[in-house]
Amino acid sequence: MAERELHCDTCEGPQLFEVPPCLDGHGPTCPELACTRCGTALFLAPTPTPLRHPLPTTRRAA
Repeated sequence: MAERELHCDTCEGPQLFEVPPCLDGHGPTCPELACTRCGTALFLAPTPTPLRHPLPTTRRAA
């Protein structure tokens, strides 16, 4: 299992987090992580990116 160090609010400091067994089939890319010390779970969601829409090319008559 892949481990990474993140801040755990329950432990109040940096702790190792690992991907628990994933029943959804994500494997090592699962967005859920668990603190290896206390078991607190984190869900890492991707940062939403606003869509860029082109400006309208039509002009209003004066």
